[in-house]
Amino acid sequence: MRFKSKDLLGIEDLDSQDIELVLSTAGSLREVSEREIKKVPTLRGRTIINLFYEPSTRTRTSFEIAAKRMSADAVNISVSASSAVKGETIKDTAKNLEAMKPDCIVVRHSASGVPHMLADYLKCSVVNAGDGAHEHPSQALLDMFTVKEKKGTIKGLKLAIIGDIGHSRVARSNIYGFTKLGAEVVVAGPPTMMPPGIERLGCRATFSMEDAIADADVIMMLRIQLERQKESFFPTIREYSMLYGLDEAKLKMAKKDVLILHPGPLNRGVEISPAVADGPYSMILDQVTNGVAVRMAIFYLLLGAAKE
Repeated sequence: MRFKSKDLLGIEDLDSQDIELVLSTAGSLREVSEREIKKVPTLRGRTIINLFYEPSTRTRTSFEIAAKRMSADAVNISVSASSAVKGETIKDTAKNLEAMKPDCIVVRHSASGVPHMLADYLKCSVVNAGDGAHEHPSQALLDMFTVKEKKGTIKGLKLAIIGDIGHSRVARSNIYGFTKLGAEVVVAGPPTMMPPGIERLGCRATFSMEDAIADADVIMMLRIQLERQKESFFPTIREYSMLYGLDEAKLKMAKKDVLILHPGPLNRGVEISPAVADGPYSMILDQVTNGVAVRMAIFYLLLGAAKE
């Protein structure tokens, strides 16, 4: 089986069967990373380009490792070292890269919709690694994989997403994904960081963190995305942390077997305390591990399944 589309642009575009296909494929590929020789020949001869116009540690490295573990050739391009600094448009950059016959381009950009635009122009597969404040589909898929692995199912769970909802592409993708798999999603944050009409995505919105995390099965903490803010959305970091930071006292309001997620990077002492980030309920490093398996699954379904 493979995706119905040649691209992975967003969770909004997928149905529950598509999501389950990625999760089950990732489950079968995860053991590759546990081997002494961490490689399978599935995508030998394929070329994958990581085209990142924004800084990234986890996502870009994870996509690169995923490609190499499938025996594909991975090429990383940083915008600071590309012709973009000379004025070349992203469309021209992508068309020139496609002329070198890659099989897939993974793109991250600060403008929402860029991966969708490129997918219309390019014949090769396009994977959205984050576009503005729109979506981050592979992050949501690895989050769902992590929760399903630990809980056995997603249906019927309560997920609380806390923090800078308005600027978070991770929040949007996870709202789409978890609700499609039958979870209840509640988002909480300051009124200035809560986009009007967010409930239309299928979640419930509240300004009370306590309301959101009460009896939650999963809590996802988000950092304040200062790089997307041109003005201050809260009085002080200290006040924000007091109202919307997750510490051990607030954690007691959730289920006893709650899972703590965070897409990274962490701002310790702001949205999450060190004791919680490093505590027994934290799945933060599990998310990073699972990200490689999920991105291997994405590459396989886009590039490898068609050959079998």
